[in-house]
Amino acid sequence: MMARVFNFSAGPAVLPEEVLRQAQEELPDWHGSGMCVAEMSHRGKEFVSIAEQAEADLRALLAVPDGYRVLFLQGGASSQFAMVPMNLLRGGDKAAYLNTGSWSEKAIAEAKRFCAVEIAASTEDTRFTRAPTPDELTLSDKAAYVHYTPNETIEGVEFPFIPETGGMPLAADMSSTLLSRPLEVSRYGVIYAGAQKNIGPAGLTVVIVREDLIGRSLAGTPAMFDYKTHADAGSMYNTPPTYAWYLAGLVFQWLKRQGGLAAMAAINARKAEALYAAVDASGFYTNPVEPACRSRMNVPFTLADPGLDQTFLTEAKAAGLVTLKGHRSVGGMRASIYNAMPEEGVRALIVFMQEFERKYG
Repeated sequence: MMARVFNFSAGPAVLPEEVLRQAQEELPDWHGSGMCVAEMSHRGKEFVSIAEQAEADLRALLAVPDGYRVLFLQGGASSQFAMVPMNLLRGGDKAAYLNTGSWSEKAIAEAKRFCAVEIAASTEDTRFTRAPTPDELTLSDKAAYVHYTPNETIEGVEFPFIPETGGMPLAADMSSTLLSRPLEVSRYGVIYAGAQKNIGPAGLTVVIVREDLIGRSLAGTPAMFDYKTHADAGSMYNTPPTYAWYLAGLVFQWLKRQGGLAAMAAINARKAEALYAAVDASGFYTNPVEPACRSRMNVPFTLADPGLDQTFLTEAKAAGLVTLKGHRSVGGMRASIYNAMPEEGVRALIVFMQEFERKYG
C-alpha cells in the first residue's frame, strides 16, 4: 500500500491517522449496531448517543460555560457570514467589522446585504500583512455587534489579542484556529468554524452562541438560518451531516488523549516556531507577515525566484510533501500546520526546504 503523505492543505485538511484508523475499523459495524454511522437515522438512539458525546467532549475541551448553545450545522463558514447578521442585529441596522484579509472581506460583503457595515479597523493598506493594534480599533456605540477573523488562512495573519468591544457581542470566524489552543469562550457572543481544518471533514460547521443572542432574528429569516431553529431542535431540525459529526467526535476524543488544548497549543507553537525560524534563517525564503502577527496555523512563504515555484512543488510532492501551493491571490507557498500535522511532518518540510535552497539558491 502507498504510504501516507504529509498533507499541508489549508482545508479540507489532514486528519489524525489514529482517527482514520478507528473510523475504518468501525465503518461497516459501529459498536455492534450492524450499521455504518452513515446509514443510521439521526434520530435513532445510536446516533443520538454519538451526537451527545461529541457535544459533551467539545464543551469539555473548550470549557464552554453555562449560557451557551453548541450547534452542529451545515453550510460552512460562508453561511455564517449571513447567519451572524440575521441573528445578531436584533433590531439594529449597523454592525462593526475588522477587515484583515480575504475571509473578513467576504464576511463584510455578505453583511452589507443586511445592514450598514462600519469598518472598525483595516489593514488593507499594508496588503494584510499584519493585524491591527488594539488602539487602531474605532468602535461606535451604534453597532449591534463586532465581527473579526482571528486567523486569516490565506494571508497567514493572526490576531495576538482578543478585541475589546465595550460590551457589544463579539462574533468570530474561528474556522482555522478553533481547538488549536485554549479559548476564553465567555469573551464571545458567537464563535463559528468550518470543520475542515482542526475539527473534522468538510460538511460540518460548529457554532457556539450565547443564549441571550438567540431568538430575535431578522423578519423574513428562513428557518434554516435562524439559530433558534437549530438550538430548539438540538441541531436536528433537518438531517445533519451525521458522518462528519461522528468523525468530529472522534477528533475531540483524540484531542483529549493528547492532553487537551493546552498540550496542543504547545505542540502547535513548536511547529510554527521551527518553520518560521527556517524561513527567517534563509536568504532564499521570505514570509511577508509582521512577526508579532504570524499565524501558527498557516505559514505562507515565497521563493527568491518565483520561476522555481513549480519545481519546488514537484520535488516536494516526490518527497511526500503535498498541497503546498499558496493561494492564487497571493502566490508562493503555504504550509498549513493544523493540529493533525505531526511535528515529524514539519521537520521533513524544513529538511526539504534547506536541501532545495542548497540545490537552487
